[in-house]
Amino acid sequence: MTPRKADHDHADSAVCAHPVGTNSSARTQSRAIVTAAFGQNAILTTVTTFLLVYLLQYAHISAVGIAVVTTIIAVAKIFDAISDPVMGSIIDMTRTRWGKMRPFILFSAAPVALLTGLLFSVPAIDEPAQLVYFGIVYVLWGFAYTVCDVPLWGLIGSAFSDPIARNRVISRVRAFGAISLGLATLGMPWLAQLLSFAPAGAAEQTTASGWSRAVFAVAIVGMGLYLFAFFFGRERPQEIAKPRLKFKQLFRELFHNTPLLMVLIGSVLGFGRFIVQAGGAVFVVIAYGNAGYFTFIGAAIILGLVIASFLTPRLLRLMSARRLMVGSSVAGTVFYVAMYLVGYQSLIALSVFIFLTGLTLGVFGVVQATMIADAVDDAEARTGVRNDGISFASLTFVSKIMNALAVLVFGLFVVIAGYQDGVTVTPAIQNTIFLSITIVPAISCLVSAVPFLFYRLSGAGHPLADAELQ
Repeated sequence: MTPRKADHDHADSAVCAHPVGTNSSARTQSRAIVTAAFGQNAILTTVTTFLLVYLLQYAHISAVGIAVVTTIIAVAKIFDAISDPVMGSIIDMTRTRWGKMRPFILFSAAPVALLTGLLFSVPAIDEPAQLVYFGIVYVLWGFAYTVCDVPLWGLIGSAFSDPIARNRVISRVRAFGAISLGLATLGMPWLAQLLSFAPAGAAEQTTASGWSRAVFAVAIVGMGLYLFAFFFGRERPQEIAKPRLKFKQLFRELFHNTPLLMVLIGSVLGFGRFIVQAGGAVFVVIAYGNAGYFTFIGAAIILGLVIASFLTPRLLRLMSARRLMVGSSVAGTVFYVAMYLVGYQSLIALSVFIFLTGLTLGVFGVVQATMIADAVDDAEARTGVRNDGISFASLTFVSKIMNALAVLVFGLFVVIAGYQDGVTVTPAIQNTIFLSITIVPAISCLVSAVPFLFYRLSGAGHPLADAELQ
């Protein structure tokens, strides 16, 4: 009946307009967003960490095929990254009773879950057909993931107006994202083996179908947790009530936000930070001949990520985001060079340096998102325009560009080394791959520090700008 529908609409609007500043509301939103990010990260981790391993070891793609795969991934991520600002602008121009970000969170969950499982379900057909299948599914997956990723980060900026509270939420999102990374990294091989249903004593305990079942299971659970952001997250009521922003206005404000642009440039130049995640599992197989050893490497980097993610908000109270970002980039350069000089003969020594680089990566993840959020606040103080969607789309934009470059560079080194399934591994192959996860990240970290030196907040009377200038 009409009265009941009106009452329902009024109730939902009242919920959307619930003050975000109350303690109970802030706690509920914080837990919901952290839970959502945890589930989302389980899916992203599975794809970025195990996709090349699956294609090499279980789909039996050749070295030439892997070159095609890495090119597909890189090109798709670049086009996908370009679509992020478009997605962000669509979000900023959206007005519904649920807000401008929550509808996209709701309707993107199922496609992401389905396409994630299909990525790990490459049919046993001729390799050219396999590559076509992979290319189509990967492009669709990238688009669907954009639709689910951009609004989640935009919701963080909209839900928490206090910078200290927002930094705390960002740190927890990064920390629990690292924990999700750990659980997926350490648990996925075992889950794939369990779901392979191989008889005792079989030569192959893990099969391609086992990976397919495992990934489908994780994708469904992960997207289920992701929906917590829709059901319990709330946007700022005053932002929902504002008139629609125009596409031209959004992009004009984006390109006039100099602090934000410095973060984007510095982040892209620092793509080497992601190479260990992109190729670590493959390197372990090449260097040690035992994929199980990746447990130690994965645990080391995850421990560093978690510790750094929880500690970074405290560090941000002692120094500016700019100083912390530059310092962590230089430290990363030192650790990667030292790791190369020590070598990979000792798994323990390698794990120690991986842990140290994980610390710098954890600091980078929190400070990067914090600097973008502060730049959005700064721009709003200067212009009166708040564009959470397109600004936080820049965060996912650079993350995808960084991942694309990391995969492309690592894949290039795999091709140069001549590695593929069944080839005899030589010291030359091992050293070439080791170079890609040490010296390349070292150079990348050092170069990335330069743009961050020019990060300045300039909003008149804005507390963040005043602190940054001091």
